[in-house]
Amino acid sequence: MRKVSFGHALRSYPRPRHASTLPLNPAVRVTTLPNKIRVATENTPGHFSCVGLYVDAGARHETPSSSGVSHFLDRMAFKSTKSMSDADMATAMSALGGQIMCSSSRETIMYQSSHFHKATPLALSLISETVQNASFLPEELEAQRAAAEYEIRELGAKPEVILPEILHHIAYDGKGLGNPLLCPEDRIHLIDASLMRHFMEQMYRPERMVIAGAGVAHEELVELADKHFSSLKYAPVVDEQAATLSLPRTSPSVPPNLLHSQPPNVFKSLTRAASSYLYPNSPSLVSSGTGTTYTGGYRFIHDPESEFNHIYIGFEGVGIHDDDIYELATMQVLLGGGGSFSAGGPGKGMYTRLYTHILNHHSAVDHCASFHHIYNDSSLFGLFASFAPSARSAVLPHLIHQLALLLYRTVPPEELSRAKNQLKSSLAMALESRSVEVEDLGRQLLVHNRKIPVSEMADKIDAVTAESLRRVALRVFGSQSGGKPTVLVMGRNDLDEWEAQFRKYDVGTV
Repeated sequence: MRKVSFGHALRSYPRPRHASTLPLNPAVRVTTLPNKIRVATENTPGHFSCVGLYVDAGARHETPSSSGVSHFLDRMAFKSTKSMSDADMATAMSALGGQIMCSSSRETIMYQSSHFHKATPLALSLISETVQNASFLPEELEAQRAAAEYEIRELGAKPEVILPEILHHIAYDGKGLGNPLLCPEDRIHLIDASLMRHFMEQMYRPERMVIAGAGVAHEELVELADKHFSSLKYAPVVDEQAATLSLPRTSPSVPPNLLHSQPPNVFKSLTRAASSYLYPNSPSLVSSGTGTTYTGGYRFIHDPESEFNHIYIGFEGVGIHDDDIYELATMQVLLGGGGSFSAGGPGKGMYTRLYTHILNHHSAVDHCASFHHIYNDSSLFGLFASFAPSARSAVLPHLIHQLALLLYRTVPPEELSRAKNQLKSSLAMALESRSVEVEDLGRQLLVHNRKIPVSEMADKIDAVTAESLRRVALRVFGSQSGGKPTVLVMGRNDLDEWEAQFRKYDVGTV
């Protein structure tokens, strides 16, 4: 195994020549290396450090011939490399004294480690190894195929996990943001080393990467990033579409890179967006244009053995760069909701509209909540409910009625203030976790090319008014907005004349 130093030097590291440092705020520093990799640190105290590599890649960049690659990159992370056996890698990971993982989502693939301060050099060297020198051994790939098959069966049996995936497929016509996070079953045995390497050759370019850290000196992380990633060369892509028209006949000689070691991370990827308020949750192999088209639609999945029926209704919201994202995020918190057996309590959603208007009045409803999946150029906003099959005709009108109230009635000041305060506190409390803090820093650099401080977000949330909330509601799901609903039903019974319910309440365009 390659020798890696555990020493945490208490000196200032020299900056690589031609690297530029951009001062953002007193807590955040960003340096762009000569090859365009951005290195960002946030100055926060603590006993642990956290570092990560964040790549502007993911399921939305796949096409039919590469579908499932991101999932397998996730699963194959931290396996054998050119200089380390699988056993060597496992031993080194254990030596971190923390945890190291990889996770793929629709817009980002991340490698992240939490560890004691002195293990930062080792952590970044392991991330570099798995990204640039992965071996993709046939026996390891075969083992991950079997694991993926099991994973798909297990998650497919969980409606709360798989139905949001199906909803995305319907909403975006199975393309771009509608691509599956999990590898389709019929493609599991088609994913091979050549396919993964070619995908990484096209997507794992230094200008699409951010290295972020917290609890580590900025100069140290810059030095380590330069040491381990300077071999990646920046080369402007003149015609990316032409460059990705066909599969290579032989394996490319560029870095073989790969991902994943812990199956629970896929569940995390599938559910991350459901709890995200303001962070995007971002050719034959790679989609040259990552733009996505929302289409909406309807689907019924018959499950005669299901204990509950499930309904999801969604509309296309705005992307992360649109200022109206703060109104939609506030709207989601205002609607709130949860499970019928939630402990509730102040600050936990008991005063949100879906609790007070639906869960507290209809015993047949087991779960009812709002959701908001946010991406770079779009978002999916809506409501869902799980309920006894006997109540199938009553639940959809109640859900649509809650949207109609936002369109045609002014939100009372006290209720709006409560939702805004809950949103601000949720953002601030989430960042108390060092791993969330670093992931947020890395993803924001990918999306905004800067870190937006919580204070700035709080100011924009404070600027939300009852009038702006109604304006955005009209923009997203008003009858004159052109916003088509996406409706997904699963259970024993289909819906009758669902379009008529939207027309009755004057919600959406059907």
